[in-house]
Amino acid sequence: MKVILYGVTGMMGQSALRESLRDPEVEQILAIVRKPTTNQHVKYQEIVLPDISDLSSIQEKVTGYDACLYLIGVSSADVSEADYIHITYEMTIKVASQLIRLNPDMKMIYITGMGADSTEQGKKMWARIEGKTENALLRLPFKGAYMLRPLVILPMHGVRSKVTLHRILYNILKPLNPLLKRMKSVITSEQLGQVILHLAKTGTTKEVLEKEQLKEMALSIQR
Repeated sequence: MKVILYGVTGMMGQSALRESLRDPEVEQILAIVRKPTTNQHVKYQEIVLPDISDLSSIQEKVTGYDACLYLIGVSSADVSEADYIHITYEMTIKVASQLIRLNPDMKMIYITGMGADSTEQGKKMWARIEGKTENALLRLPFKGAYMLRPLVILPMHGVRSKVTLHRILYNILKPLNPLLKRMKSVITSEQLGQVILHLAKTGTTKEVLEKEQLKEMALSIQR
């Protein structure tokens, strides 16, 4: 299997990359990035693009892939509404539309968030936009499209959040990790990476996966 990865420097991207590199069924991981990273592995490649949503100059290089792991996220508190819409909806759908045209048998795995509003009518702007993005992805003719809505993700194996406040919070909560791991609303970065990869390889009958369902799937995989 060959996968395209967006968001490789984020916590979820790091998690998916780790599990992909460890999985013998994954032949190649291609990361689309704005800036070069320090990642090095025989299975790993990356392409640097000023606009990571415009694949017109690299169409041949993003053809022949089995799955796209789209793990880019931004907080609505950090950007304007216009920027949030552009990053969350416009960029995502632009990438997805190009990839499905070039890879008709591709699966799409998209990280959204708990509370995404599938009706697109709620009061919270971010939830409406996430719901709109989910709906648009599900309408595209992917072989399978899966919307993941995690809540709390505990970092493991050197995975780190890019957000300083989050890193501080994770360090404070670290003594409670054994207790937190037992909660249905909490998933480790390792577990989430395994779920992402499982969906890319096998898929599932459910298209939108809430936090409890993600945890159940993670535990079943680890058995």
